[in-house]
Amino acid sequence: MLVQTIIVLIVVGVLLWLVNNKIPMDGTIKSIINIVVIIAVIVWLLRIFGIVSF
Repeated sequence: MLVQTIIVLIVVGVLLWLVNNKIPMDGTIKSIINIVVIIAVIVWLLRIFGIVSF
């Protein structure tokens, strides 16, 4: 489970890097995408480790 979590975090990080560096887009849209993805990853991690349950 830990290895899968690390792999997912690496993939998400690479995708965010690609969006930020390779896709021409307005800076505010990039910021919104970054915030949404980071919040989603934090919630996902909290759910995986059993800290928060919905």
